[in-house]
Amino acid sequence: MYHPIVINLPIAPDEVPALREHIGWEGRHADYPRLFERCNFWAGCRNERRQLIAFGYISGMGLQHGYMEDVMVHPNYRRSGLGQAVVRALLEEAERFGLDIVTLTFENKLTAFYEGAGFASCAGGVWRRDG
Repeated sequence: MYHPIVINLPIAPDEVPALREHIGWEGRHADYPRLFERCNFWAGCRNERRQLIAFGYISGMGLQHGYMEDVMVHPNYRRSGLGQAVVRALLEEAERFGLDIVTLTFENKLTAFYEGAGFASCAGGVWRRDG
């Protein structure tokens, strides 16, 4: 079944945390709806029961550079092309938005997925607060 990706899909504050928990991530309930107020744009889609099944967003200063984050697909819908469709929709919106550079971080096991979407792997670093 076709599930259209929608830019800035209306999403209730509890929907993204619920999707995060379905895929095994921490819900981060306190981040929503604040995230929607602070990111440049997001993409998502729903199944026939109106359940959020895919999501991702790009944040940044709204200048030249944006950061793609939290690309996720409900486990029941993986390997259906939804992840690539979310990334593609976000990159198309980034072009319309006027971004020249989009970066992201990902686990090594996802290298082929993101390189297939047009990203070039490069060295980087991550800082995490202790505790």
